[in-house]
Amino acid sequence: MSQPLIDLVHISKTYDGTMVLDDLNLSVKENEFVTLLGPSGCGKTTTLRIIGGFETPDTGKVIFGGTDISKLPPNKRQLNTVFQKYALFTHMNIADNIAFGLKIKGKSKAYIDDKIKYALKLVNLEGYEKRTVDSLSGGQQQRIAIARAIVNEPKVLLLDEPLGALDLKLRQDMQYELIRLKNELGITFIYVTHDQEEALTMSDTIVVMNQGYIQQTGTPEQIYNEPENAFVADFIGESNIVPGIMLRDELVEIFGAKFACVDKGFGTNKPVDVVIRPEDIDLVEPEKGVLTGVCTHLIFKGVHYEMEVTTPDGFEWLVHSTDMCPVGKEVGIHVDPFDIQIMNKPASEDEEAVGTNE
Repeated sequence: MSQPLIDLVHISKTYDGTMVLDDLNLSVKENEFVTLLGPSGCGKTTTLRIIGGFETPDTGKVIFGGTDISKLPPNKRQLNTVFQKYALFTHMNIADNIAFGLKIKGKSKAYIDDKIKYALKLVNLEGYEKRTVDSLSGGQQQRIAIARAIVNEPKVLLLDEPLGALDLKLRQDMQYELIRLKNELGITFIYVTHDQEEALTMSDTIVVMNQGYIQQTGTPEQIYNEPENAFVADFIGESNIVPGIMLRDELVEIFGAKFACVDKGFGTNKPVDVVIRPEDIDLVEPEKGVLTGVCTHLIFKGVHYEMEVTTPDGFEWLVHSTDMCPVGKEVGIHVDPFDIQIMNKPASEDEEAVGTNE
């Protein structure tokens, strides 16, 4: 296996007595699109700032290409950062904004002019050299911020919620642009967001964080389909998370009903958490269901109907389906064994926060 480009080793960081990162370990491969995903205050931006050299960890090392760069200032690292507030210089035109870093490095005028043209073409803003920053839309300013970063030929581009200020349609367009740029440039992207859909759309690898710990690392498919704990299941998309009893391998009891599943190794008669995605629930005739309930809520969402089915125990199952079930109708609940995800119950709140980063 090739050596990781970036290794964060036992990184801890405290602000005013509050632990923000606790013994964090993370590896990033070359040319990978890695997204740090989690709620506000989970430590994702602090992690990015430590990689960029804007923060110093209390303990641990930042290894870049096999070399410890923990003490190097940001301008000596082979990476560039694009912030949510694009930090463009309003007193300079677009060409001067893009050229700023190259001029500091003492590059020739011919080299700089070539680089400006190349970068503007790459972000689909050819001919914008003389425009002012104020004349650009938010999406265009974002592209210029990215152009300014990539002309410096960084090995890694760090992006801190760069699409947060854009409206939905523009944000989606920019997601595809960033994927295209990554593929064309062949550089490593480390991206911070709290937007699950953004992470699932763009990433090769998602790192889910909470309370300073990594909860789970994996491909978008792994994170969505095989969450390792209730936090990940709840944070990535919508889930029904219910208590269950693992009767034996491949058989779980939920609210007194026995469901076949594919999970093994949880023991016998063991309390577990069960995750079932709303789109994986089939509503059938009552006599064909493992559980029965009544449809108590219905919303049309365009692509599908969102329904709630309340079972006799009082649990409200969230169901997504292209088939509409009217409110008040009795239905059966059926779930394919492959769509039932079993997780160990955390023994304590601390264990719940630590997740898998042990």
